[in-house]
Amino acid sequence: MFGAVSRSLFRSVRTPAAVRVASASTQAFKNISYEVEDGIAVVTFDQQDSKVNTLNMDMSYEFGELVKQLENNSSIRGAVILSGKKNNFIAGADINMFTKCKTSEEMEAISRNAHPLFDALEGGKPIVAAIEGSCMGGGLELALACHYRIASSNPKTVFSLPEVMLGLLPGAGGTQRLPKLIGLQAALPIILTGKNVRPKQAQRMKLVDSVADPSALRSAAVQAAKGLADGTLKVNREPKGMKKLIAQVLEGTEFGRNFMFDQARKMVMKQTKGVYPAPLKIIDVLKESATKGFGSTAGFKAEAKAFGDLGITPESKALVTIYFGQTACKKNPFGTPQKKDNNIAVLGAGLMGAGITEVTVSKGANVVLKDATQEGLARGIDRVYNNLNKKTRKRRMTTFERDQTMSRILGLSNTDSNWQQHFGHTDMVIEAVFEDLTLKHNIIREIEAITPEDCVFATNTSAIPITKLAEASTRPQNFIGMHYFSPVEKMPLLEIIRHPGTSDETAARAFAMGLRQGKTPVFVKDVPGFYVNRSLGPYSDEGLALLLDGAKIDQVDNALLKFGFPVGPMTLVDEVGIDVAVSVGKTLKDDLGVRIGTADETLMQTVVERGMLGRKSGKGMHIFPKNGKKSVNPEMVELIEELRAEHNNPSSGLTSTQDIQMRMATRFINETAHCLQDEIVDNPVVGDIAAVFGIGFPPFRGGPFRYLDAYGVGNFVDVMYKYRDQLGPQFEPAQILKDYAKTGRKFHNE
Repeated sequence: MFGAVSRSLFRSVRTPAAVRVASASTQAFKNISYEVEDGIAVVTFDQQDSKVNTLNMDMSYEFGELVKQLENNSSIRGAVILSGKKNNFIAGADINMFTKCKTSEEMEAISRNAHPLFDALEGGKPIVAAIEGSCMGGGLELALACHYRIASSNPKTVFSLPEVMLGLLPGAGGTQRLPKLIGLQAALPIILTGKNVRPKQAQRMKLVDSVADPSALRSAAVQAAKGLADGTLKVNREPKGMKKLIAQVLEGTEFGRNFMFDQARKMVMKQTKGVYPAPLKIIDVLKESATKGFGSTAGFKAEAKAFGDLGITPESKALVTIYFGQTACKKNPFGTPQKKDNNIAVLGAGLMGAGITEVTVSKGANVVLKDATQEGLARGIDRVYNNLNKKTRKRRMTTFERDQTMSRILGLSNTDSNWQQHFGHTDMVIEAVFEDLTLKHNIIREIEAITPEDCVFATNTSAIPITKLAEASTRPQNFIGMHYFSPVEKMPLLEIIRHPGTSDETAARAFAMGLRQGKTPVFVKDVPGFYVNRSLGPYSDEGLALLLDGAKIDQVDNALLKFGFPVGPMTLVDEVGIDVAVSVGKTLKDDLGVRIGTADETLMQTVVERGMLGRKSGKGMHIFPKNGKKSVNPEMVELIEELRAEHNNPSSGLTSTQDIQMRMATRFINETAHCLQDEIVDNPVVGDIAAVFGIGFPPFRGGPFRYLDAYGVGNFVDVMYKYRDQLGPQFEPAQILKDYAKTGRKFHNE
């Protein structure tokens, strides 16, 4: 979204310094400059005191003045817009502007005031956008208002309209110009999902007109601007052949458009359960605009109105806090490490090891992947290759890029007689073998003996205390925990755990590696389960308690899906592995006491004994056929009923959808409060981000502590007391919740 602001907001900002003349052919503002080459103004966006260009208030003002200058200067025939930032064209709007708006009218004004500026750009002299790096949100909307777009083939170049991820829609003409340019069918998934589009794909869909080598981008853009100005460059973006026929049927008829919108709405409801208002509002705006014409006055009006309405919803405000929280969590608290780690060894080629390998080599590092057996190694390498190959089929990477990435992997197993020699230059080891203390201790001793003195040894464990694992290390200052979440290539969170002897440099290097792998790293205390799994323990325990209280497997799943979780708890335990969940539960029991283990353990013990471990064994809470959808496992249902009959315990009656949601949510959130109280996480922001990115706590609720602030801590404690009195002491609120309830204090003050 472009950063123009309402007059009321604009008056509070000091007008930037007047334009100065740098030379006869160069004009400059504070953040924007241009020089004229043979009648073509080459404009450079270079926002001061920022790593990226954003369309904030100063930049918006300067750009408006620039457009006027270009139009009023008769010696300028056209212009090129490019960026002075590395790997960034324009990242989008300055999100801080949105947080200042208190009413829908103020939000709407931001959108309305952006429209005439981009209209002036679109209606003026020929402008070419020369795009290298991230072109997102308002940056893409600016490019759409230009007359020609050239993308750099730089791998960092990417296009997207991610406003939906903030609970908004594109507000500077994106809902109008994108469908008008590439067609409604291609525009829908971009606007509805915020998906990234790479240069070649952008060229195929006519989002950009050509792709140039980075070294030739500027000259190609200048030549294009000259061609547009003198009429020698003719642009024809009309679809041809079958594409044209499909467009005529789907987009050229009311029936076809309604079909597309109906399908889009079904997809949104299936994926979000209707808890996010932005995607549904986007469909409404696109539907109205399609009827009255994309780019029409009515279309722009509908966009601005919807932008204003969405901007003040609780969902959008929560999603914006997630954005700021994630940004805060990506700042390395120990500063830039002295050493950059490029040679990584991953021990264990199972699901976790393969995933860690994939996210590491995909970011340009080299990996030695070692497994005990050749068969296990082959499965791990195949998994990485298959995941990368899926990207080639979806045209998200080329076959050359896939093969280049795979070439960074050196696979080794115990059958290779000289495997030890490949560890002599290792910068960091990430161990991901089975959760067995003795096995891990033996591996630590073995690998430390053949790696350099400054090599970091990171262990990926979900439950074993790092302090206990570090007992086997001869270099405890280099030892640290890095807890990844499965599947590693998809889950964004990384928990980093220090033990008392871990050095700050080791912590800084682990954090830097997590960032490089595309993770959001958070430091958590070395306690059983760390933060996410520790909070999941009572949540999972309550899920089992609900089944034994008469709730059905799919009933529990559906209730939590409606609450906003991406998967239900019964599906989650099948994906994680029931045996793993049982093991983690046992690890947590001594530490959490009455807060876990209140449900009868007989059921899960019997399930594990029968080999019903979840997806990996083909059945657990559900049956997972090789072909077809999963279904509730009747054997599991029978076991539950047998156990209920054996204990002859009547249902509490607290199994309605709302009760299921609140029983599960209170157990989880209460434990996150215990974690904050016990300093397992440093602050509520970390607690929110880790819960959202680690388990999928509903992002539109902002995380457990944002949820508490919105629900009211006092109200939440009252609900817990109700369940405590009827169901037991596992619902006793954490002391920090009781204290906050008494004083009316919030976890977030802003």
